[in-house]
Amino acid sequence: MDLPVMPPVAPMLAKAAAAVPAQPEPGDEWSYEPKWDGFRAIVFRDGDDVVIGSRGGKDLARYFPELVAAVRDELPARCVVDGEIVVPWEVDGRTRLSWDRLSERIHPAASRVEMLAEATPAQFVGFDLLAAGDDDLMSAPFADRRARLLDTVGDGPVCHVTTATRDAATAQRWFAAFEGAGLDGVVAKKLAGTYVPNKREMLKLKHSRTADVVLMGYRMHKSGRGVGSLLLGLYTDAGELAMVGGASAFSDKRRLELEEEIAPLREGDGAPREGQPTRWRSGADHSWIPLRPERVLEVAYDQMEGWRFRHVARFVRWRPDRDPRECTYEQLEVPVRYDLADVLAGGH
Repeated sequence: MDLPVMPPVAPMLAKAAAAVPAQPEPGDEWSYEPKWDGFRAIVFRDGDDVVIGSRGGKDLARYFPELVAAVRDELPARCVVDGEIVVPWEVDGRTRLSWDRLSERIHPAASRVEMLAEATPAQFVGFDLLAAGDDDLMSAPFADRRARLLDTVGDGPVCHVTTATRDAATAQRWFAAFEGAGLDGVVAKKLAGTYVPNKREMLKLKHSRTADVVLMGYRMHKSGRGVGSLLLGLYTDAGELAMVGGASAFSDKRRLELEEEIAPLREGDGAPREGQPTRWRSGADHSWIPLRPERVLEVAYDQMEGWRFRHVARFVRWRPDRDPRECTYEQLEVPVRYDLADVLAGGH
């Protein structure tokens, strides 16, 4: 491989913002685009040589053979494109992103990689161009890189370009509307900005919400000491308690404190039950300890995927003032239903 920009390249990052930034004075304007909720990847192609670099510098090509083939078919012979790997999935007649199916694609067994490549094929959404032909574009303004990107990456069927706008009001509308397609928020980039690897030169506005949920069980930490994750539930219209996700990432001290706090809620003899694998625990031990559904906690979450939290939730506080039976799906915000095709450059 002989490109003007060679792997590995640490992708340019974003820092959190409280709101969609308004347009500043001329010469320092923003470009806004949806924040894709997938695997960040920089694609390097030099003829038949293809590297799909992860955020950590690893080559993801072996996990996504269908993307390697698509890059060879759809991208120019020599280019470097920054973007996101996603897995589209049809839900109720609309196409959105599936984080679960994307996560399952990272598997050590070659036979399973091949099977998943056919069953849940991934797509690549480009949002920046680092090199084209012999041109290193990292020092060029983003406005120029974006224009070249639109000329470089076509409209699929596998490789796409994200939509973008320079209108802050449109970006604010996207922030609400595009969540229905499974996106994560909005990103703002300076039109005059260069590409700076591993620096937080962009702004991101992510979805963030809270919900009151019922504590229905927990898993032990992998060390065997303390709580590894809390299992969370909400009541359905039929009055059944359904698991909606987990909350984890506790300190060593807090894990032990939590186990002591919730021990009185253990059902029966407190023996663990065998459970099915979940997105929060992929190891061999899927046992969990059921608890009487008597305690309510508030958690922070980003968005829903079907009837569950899309990612692991964050523990905020106990809610002793809440009746567990009041913790229903009705409290959750329902995003606008949006199709994935409307979030690509060809959709606007």
